Amino acid sequence: MTEIGIGIIGGGYMGKAHAVAHAAVGAVFDTALRPRLEMVAASSPASAARYAKSFGFARAADSWQALVADPRVDAVVIASPPETHLEITRAAVAAGKPVFCEKPLGASIADGEAMVAAVDGAGIVNMIGFNYIRTPASQFARRLIAEGTIGEITWFRGEHVEDFYADPALPATWRATGDANGALGDLAPHMINAALALAGPIRTVMAEIETVHPTRGGDPVGNDDQAQMMCRFENGAMGHMFFSRVATGRKMGYIYEINGTKGAIRFNQEDQNSLWLYEASGPEATRGFRQILTGPAHPDYLPFCQGPGHGTGYQDQIIIEARDFLQAIHEGRSLWPAFRDGLAVSRVAEAARRSQAEGRWQSAQPH
Repeated sequence: MTEIGIGIIGGGYMGKAHAVAHAAVGAVFDTALRPRLEMVAASSPASAARYAKSFGFARAADSWQALVADPRVDAVVIASPPETHLEITRAAVAAGKPVFCEKPLGASIADGEAMVAAVDGAGIVNMIGFNYIRTPASQFARRLIAEGTIGEITWFRGEHVEDFYADPALPATWRATGDANGALGDLAPHMINAALALAGPIRTVMAEIETVHPTRGGDPVGNDDQAQMMCRFENGAMGHMFFSRVATGRKMGYIYEINGTKGAIRFNQEDQNSLWLYEASGPEATRGFRQILTGPAHPDYLPFCQGPGHGTGYQDQIIIEARDFLQAIHEGRSLWPAFRDGLAVSRVAEAARRSQAEGRWQSAQPH
């Protein structure tokens, strides 16, 4: 095995998740590359020092620039706000270092295009963080679809709904400003990515986007609370997606339903270790959806647990991401989902914004 120095930019919610993942991934998956938590950067040197001590990094960085330039940092993980993603990516590319970036790809479609151009132009290994699609259940759903178990897809419905901003009395924090922090920029990318992974490319969209609570704590809100879109996939399937951060009562409503000519699939992230499958075969009297509990027979489950139905959790999704990133570095080639896949997600969101502005269907394909 070979040791690799990991530098993580951002020590908050996702920064901690990635630190824990890289500390655990070698033991879980017996990876050829074994991460060393080398350096962490945060909003201030003091914060970085606190994170380094808490998460087990060898050192704290005075700035993200120092982290990227440090010779003992071999790969960079970006877990900082979207408006920082482009500049950090350019620095990592200039240093010739593989880069993993949390979604969304950047603060705008222009940022995403520039990030893809940078990594592809230099041949730098890259990956974007869409963790939910990596659950054993959703990986199994992709396999079932690819194997033709439910036939040709005719319809897709997806939603990513939570209620962390449902209370209008909550203050207008950083989440209340910038397109990348609204429901369409923050929550939607996960479900759009799922739609692309499960049902294929999206051709056109028709969307509505709205701010439910225009003020919070007396301060104006500068982005959207919820959005919905109809979509038409390249394969001809119809679709609908809904995203909300004000969906009262929903905590992790990452949900999809897929209809095919031979069957159907249902999934709800609040019960992430179950997949519901319907197959249109056998006597009509005994047909129905059946619950499949994930276990060692499903993708990426066995490294975590030998017991069927015991389940995996959120942090395990991030560990699987870390395994994929290390594998990509080891093989010297970007694996799905790369920055280019993140850009495809951003294009769908951008088409939704154009649809809202112009009140008509919009292409989600490159111009």
